[in-house]
Amino acid sequence: MRKNGFFAMMDRMKYITRWGLMRNTRPESLSEHCFETAVLAHGLAVIGRDVFFDDIDPDKAASCALFHDASEILTGDMPTPVKYAGSSIKKAYKSLEREAERELLTMLPPELEPEYRSLFEMEESESAVYRYVKAADKLSAYIKCLEERKSGSREFLIAEKQTLKAVRDMGLPAADYFIENLLSAYELTLDELRITEE
Repeated sequence: MRKNGFFAMMDRMKYITRWGLMRNTRPESLSEHCFETAVLAHGLAVIGRDVFFDDIDPDKAASCALFHDASEILTGDMPTPVKYAGSSIKKAYKSLEREAERELLTMLPPELEPEYRSLFEMEESESAVYRYVKAADKLSAYIKCLEERKSGSREFLIAEKQTLKAVRDMGLPAADYFIENLLSAYELTLDELRITEE
């Protein structure tokens, strides 16, 4: 890979479309998903730190979330039913993701590589942060399902139930807090969200 092209490659997230097997009322790019996941990871980590007194850094969570699916710039978005169809496929895809991450890291000047390597390898090196990012990733997918339902699509109804269950099954108190206290606002219209003075 060409040196110093890392950030130009990151910019290409906007060309990768998610949910390839689903009929979408509005396409979602990888760039949108990573941004939303970063916002949610930061929020979950603030909840974890300030409500549940967890030793978690919101800025680290947000940074890791921004790059959590960067490998998909090279691999594309593998549909979840395919990615997790069996242990051999899951293992092979994980290996492909790691190879794509290594390829992306070669596009950095050597003095920058360690910082970005740590963001890419959070699953191994930052397991607490990884839990928050994984929960944020699932919440982002769930919010996409809500948006599709609000737009009249029935395509995401099963994914909506499965994804909410997956978040709940994680047993992360900050994610449960978000679901119970903040998630319902995603069901509101813009007029309902806006604060108006009487």
